[in-house]
Amino acid sequence: MSGARIFGRDPAPCTYSTFIRRAQRKRAALQEEQARCPCTQQHGDGGDRSVKAFDLEGRGTLAVREGFSLPWGLDVMRENEVVVTDSEAGALYRLAADFGKGKLRKLQVIQSKLSSPRGVAVAQASGAIAVIEHLRAKGANNSSTRVKIFSADMKLIGQMDSFGLNLIFPSKIYATAVAFDKEGQVIVTDVYNQAVVCLGKPEEFPVFKPIISHGLSYPVGLTYMANNSLVVLDGGDHSVKIYSST
Repeated sequence: MSGARIFGRDPAPCTYSTFIRRAQRKRAALQEEQARCPCTQQHGDGGDRSVKAFDLEGRGTLAVREGFSLPWGLDVMRENEVVVTDSEAGALYRLAADFGKGKLRKLQVIQSKLSSPRGVAVAQASGAIAVIEHLRAKGANNSSTRVKIFSADMKLIGQMDSFGLNLIFPSKIYATAVAFDKEGQVIVTDVYNQAVVCLGKPEEFPVFKPIISHGLSYPVGLTYMANNSLVVLDGGDHSVKIYSST
């Protein structure tokens, strides 16, 4: 990956009073925006435990509230259906709908007994699904993550947790977001090492190949664009960074 184009700015150090003033300005701006248009460009809404669909102009076309405990992450499947993680229920859902008409066709659990699943991605070529589980442990510093890969028919074909990665990489890894590249390799953000890492194809586990190891503070999201550029959401410096594949 070559150098990034960065959208955002570094936050300056601030006092408590400055922080409060900023929060008040943000709240006022949000209220003004909601008054102009009650719909925002969101899909998974943990606030009211729903999954929402919007058209290209930001108008809400569908809201599914029944059946979810805490919907967290989602991605689009090859059949133009949506796969949704429910962190509280420990489940993975498949949602099918006529989004133009706002009609729900199907909502089914396709995988259960997951440990706080959050990030999810679908490989468009193979239909494989990657899920990031957040494993519960006693103590504030003992949390860890696990990446599970399922085939298109939901058979477990690979998994890797923090302990397994520690066997091939000395530093602790904490995955927060996942995506597939065009070759079908699993790509994750790692907040502990401030990096983006390639874990290889599911059948190649374990593989550890850093893609981006400098310039990130707290990477929490990523996706690939049509031109194969990698977009990373960096919560550490409040920016969106785009990395070219050339």
